[in-house]
Amino acid sequence: MKRRFTLVVVVAAGAVGLALAARGAEPAAPTGFRAEFIAEVDSVGKKLISLANAMPQEKYSWRPAAGIRSVSEVYVHVAGADYLIPSFMGVKVPEGISRDMEKTVTEKAKVVETLKQSLEHLKSMAANMSDADLDKKVKVFGNEMTERAVMILILNHMHEHLGQSIAYARMNGVVPPWSAAPAPAKKS
Repeated sequence: MKRRFTLVVVVAAGAVGLALAARGAEPAAPTGFRAEFIAEVDSVGKKLISLANAMPQEKYSWRPAAGIRSVSEVYVHVAGADYLIPSFMGVKVPEGISRDMEKTVTEKAKVVETLKQSLEHLKSMAANMSDADLDKKVKVFGNEMTERAVMILILNHMHEHLGQSIAYARMNGVVPPWSAAPAPAKKS
């Protein structure tokens, strides 16, 4: 009898503990489109950051022609858009983010850090919205679209400028790190 009572108390305590933990638990991890969006932000973001790190600081001011964005301006443009485009969905733009930061953030370490933070901003946005939000209609540059379409726009924009950054890198003799040939095996 004493054993059975102890078992009941242990099971009850465990159930109460689980219920309390569940009440304060983190929201469930995103699934479906939101999880796919986060994975794609990670994928394109990893390439953007590795390419930004591979470019030497002295090439950050390089531009293919007058009036065209420089290397640093492209990366900061992507970061700025990662903050500003979600604002159409009601996502707050952090202090210090503005359209003119392309001209003011030029030092390599700061450019890379700004880009990294913008990627975290996007992932947080997707993690903290609901699946129902994806079908909400918003106005973006005068066009009505769903929040899902806005998120696709963000990914398209990031990929467009990844391609531009690859061209800039190759024009400056920098091979994208993920496409570099592996080092030959050492002979023993």
